[in-house]
Amino acid sequence: MMDSPNNDNELSLLQQSTTIPSSSKIQLLLVNFQQVLLGTKLALLFPAVPLALLASHYHFGTVVLFSFSLLALAPLAERVSFLSEQIAYYAGPTVGGLVNATCGNAPELIIALMALQNDKVDVLKWSLLGSTSPTSLLVLGSSLFFGGLANLSKESQFDLTQVNVNLSLLLLCSQCHILALMVGNHTSSSNSHTTMSLDLSRACSIAMLITYFACLFFQLKTHRQQYDILEDDSSDNEASSSDDDAPVIGFTSACIWLVIMTTLVAIISEYIVGTIEDASRSWCMSVSFLCIILLPIAGNASEHAGAIIFAYKNKIDIALSVTLGSSTQITMFVTPVSVIVAWIRGIPMDLDYKLLETASLVMSILIVSLILQDGKVALHERNCAGC
Repeated sequence: MMDSPNNDNELSLLQQSTTIPSSSKIQLLLVNFQQVLLGTKLALLFPAVPLALLASHYHFGTVVLFSFSLLALAPLAERVSFLSEQIAYYAGPTVGGLVNATCGNAPELIIALMALQNDKVDVLKWSLLGSTSPTSLLVLGSSLFFGGLANLSKESQFDLTQVNVNLSLLLLCSQCHILALMVGNHTSSSNSHTTMSLDLSRACSIAMLITYFACLFFQLKTHRQQYDILEDDSSDNEASSSDDDAPVIGFTSACIWLVIMTTLVAIISEYIVGTIEDASRSWCMSVSFLCIILLPIAGNASEHAGAIIFAYKNKIDIALSVTLGSSTQITMFVTPVSVIVAWIRGIPMDLDYKLLETASLVMSILIVSLILQDGKVALHERNCAGC
């Protein structure tokens, strides 16, 4: 477990909370309130949370409810990620890494479970696809493009260790989707197609989960020294941001706030899933467009902005870690978990995303792999990624 002065101060403050005056307790509560609710640039969107709850209670209309819920998802998702990082600091490298891996994409997982609960498998598949393809291409391309504008005379270099791991996992995911698509297109009867596709998808999902957690175990336990070296090297170039990595609230407070924020995300996600079809008709947009484009942008707005800022400062390793890490967690964790949960509930969900969707997923992964294969990004590669 990691030790630091901030850690000791927080723990001692919490241990003495039963003996300190009530005014100090109130002050501590206000500090936590300020750090959690006001410690983000997306705090201006927090009023959308109570507005969404009021819109649902007083039946303001499905379109109004969807609009408020979409706005509310952005700050809630960012705070869930922030709180998971706070908990990870106290939990130590291994447990903390698992917490970040699971809670970091909690909004996407909750939306997936809500879609399954409402038997909206297509909405689920589109939302998962949107959290992968736009993240890996749109955000990465924007990051590299704006980073190139700020560093026209430099050729950005990055370490290939973590990048190759993420790209390998993404390529494995694309292979599973291609296999499911091929089975769906080469079976004669619909019954055999459904059975074979489901069996293959479930087997692939189990293999993906095993591979993902084995990779986490490799990174966090058996070969952590390799990644510690990378973190030490990057920390030398990021001394100005080291204070941002220290915890600002205690472990107990972070756990309580995480439960609160996750509950709100679950409520808001249920609103989104239940009203997305009405919103698509009212806005004259397809449900697939809302799921693939708008939902990922709202759910990952903070991460996307952070990746662009890091790339603009020529901290390309962090930008790649944010974009590729998020896509890897969606494809290797959230997607197979959704398939297995659907299997348990008797819902026929497979990895067959149909031809167009699967092609877009595979092409985005291949393009990213080709751009990042040599460990450096030149100006022309930035322009290609931006386009």
